[in-house]
Amino acid sequence: MLNKERVLEILKETNVLLEGHFLLTSGRHSNQYMQCAKILQYPWYTEEIAGGLAEAFQGDKVDLVVGPAMGGIILAYEMARKLKVMNIFAEREDGKMTLRRGFSIPKGARVLVAEDVVTTGGSVKEVIEIVKAQGGEVVGVAVLVDRSNGTTDFGTKLEAALTTEVISYDPLECPLCKEYGNSPIKPGSRNI
Repeated sequence: MLNKERVLEILKETNVLLEGHFLLTSGRHSNQYMQCAKILQYPWYTEEIAGGLAEAFQGDKVDLVVGPAMGGIILAYEMARKLKVMNIFAEREDGKMTLRRGFSIPKGARVLVAEDVVTTGGSVKEVIEIVKAQGGEVVGVAVLVDRSNGTTDFGTKLEAALTTEVISYDPLECPLCKEYGNSPIKPGSRNI
């Protein structure tokens, strides 16, 4: 079984866990940033972490795994491979998460949603709504890193390889700005 210490070891070894002065997607500042997508460039670590997460859903009779683009695509694929079920992904079109490319969710399908990182859970919540709208049943959410420290509620089982709290500051009160100057790095994937 995968444990927190092993996940942290992998994240540090692969430079996923960064330290410094960062501008988060929310606009807040933080001394840590996890660029979770970087872990996915190492198939052996992705397989190890996804395998640990998949174990938590072995008894849930999953029929299909879906991940939101971009961060959830590879993790969802690897989770589906481990669970020996089908895999699809949702993506944004005109700012809204949707299924494209002929993907659909069969009515009654038991669906697992997989994502690389969750802070507020916005993308995952959008995917959950798609699953429900198509008549599927969400059996759980699997994430590499839950940055909400377990406070995000999806109304279903949540399993994270790592649960942590991102300490962040209002830009006007940021002690890091005083220490490093007012120039945080924005390493994320979304524009504010």
